[in-house]
Amino acid sequence: MAENAEQYVPDFDISRPTIARVYDAILGGKDNFAADREGAAAYMKHVPNSKEVAIDNRLGLEKGVAYMAKHGIDQFLDIGAGLPTMRNTHQVAQEINPEATVVYVDNDPIVLAHGRALLATNETTTIVTADLRDPESILTHPDVTKVIDFDRPIGLMVVGLFMHFHDQENPGEWVGTLLDACPSGSYLLMTDFADTGEPQQKAIEQAGLEALGNGWVRKPEKILEHFQGLPLVEPGLDWVPRWFPGEPDREVPAAEDLAPHNRIMMAGLGYKA
Repeated sequence: MAENAEQYVPDFDISRPTIARVYDAILGGKDNFAADREGAAAYMKHVPNSKEVAIDNRLGLEKGVAYMAKHGIDQFLDIGAGLPTMRNTHQVAQEINPEATVVYVDNDPIVLAHGRALLATNETTTIVTADLRDPESILTHPDVTKVIDFDRPIGLMVVGLFMHFHDQENPGEWVGTLLDACPSGSYLLMTDFADTGEPQQKAIEQAGLEALGNGWVRKPEKILEHFQGLPLVEPGLDWVPRWFPGEPDREVPAAEDLAPHNRIMMAGLGYKA
């Protein structure tokens, strides 16, 4: 299924935490090492409800993928996919359309190793090692081009990843390159840490900087810029517990009634006409 799986020997550096493995540790997974657990502990110290924040992120993924699959998207490119501690993109999409294809992309070798073992019998899902910082390497990767048809609409996903890049890196340009390769009818699903001036938001930023050396919160208007001008599916950008794409009239709790940890992660889904 993937790129010369039998020849690939991942080069693990277990002395340094990674985004995917810290996230896995926060969620109670087993694919992590001591350094990652220390990173997870830093998150829990600053934001005791970090697990619930991570769950919000996964719920944003589930809602967005389900919407796209129900609206005709049958191929997904999931950038920064991480470890599948909870329900992942292929599970959500293939429940709706068993023929849906998924490519996971991550720069952590353990994600590749774990993913290949997990997906060994799934011929419509694959995983590759690449980095959002080099979008062309994703677009030209043979295992990506083998699965993803760039002449048909794509569900492009950058979920729980943007917060790990500083604005000075211009991460919006990387997403813009990927989006330019996606035809009309494609979607862009994103989640991000939001900054509306509340203490728990700054606390999770401090946790990220302490645990990983990155992890910045952004004003909602800045998050919107990363959608590259795409119109957003209603209700637009919102806190995950209030975000149900395509259901703008759904009754949801008032933002001020959410628990503080539920006012950290925002989600949005852009449509490329």
